[in-house]
Amino acid sequence: MPDTAPPSDDDTLMRAFAAGDTRAFALLYDRHQAALYRFVHRLLGRDASTQADEVFQDTWLRAIEARQRWQPQGASFRTWLFTLAHHRAVDCLRRSGRETALDNDEGAAPFEPTATAWAAWPAPGADEQAHWRAAGQRLLDCLDGLPLAQKTVFLLHHEDGLSVDELAQALALGFETAKTRLRYAMRKLRTCMGAYLPGPLAS
Repeated sequence: MPDTAPPSDDDTLMRAFAAGDTRAFALLYDRHQAALYRFVHRLLGRDASTQADEVFQDTWLRAIEARQRWQPQGASFRTWLFTLAHHRAVDCLRRSGRETALDNDEGAAPFEPTATAWAAWPAPGADEQAHWRAAGQRLLDCLDGLPLAQKTVFLLHHEDGLSVDELAQALALGFETAKTRLRYAMRKLRTCMGAYLPGPLAS
């Protein structure tokens, strides 16, 4: 009979890889490479997209190098991997002179998008797929305009499903700092989109 056992979880695979099982790493790579590349590409943005391959490959290299000392410590392997990618992206942007300062909106003028708000959404009508494709592209364009710190928390929250507390732990931030960055990111995206996104986090 064929083997119907479910694949091992990521923690088990990482421990197996640390013990010398290269097949375990191949399975981890297959599971996460598409999501990681998408995360890196969106994190770097359009201006630094040519460096996405470098950051992607370097993230996996760092994961390989860390296999003997890796411990879950409450975070999933995927979250740990994405956090590694975040640090590599920051290093990459710093080297290229594109690093965005961790801005503080307190006392700053209200955010104004560089482009006009998207007031004329295409009507779903007969081609609903085209509607959502256009909306998705607009969101990516707006996301590209966020500071790196806010873009990181938004992507980890919405693509990896991290709570604010998990964001704070993964990025070594205070809870209020993580919460504020996510709130600012959502506010800026709503303004840029010119349409409804979920409101600010509850206090």
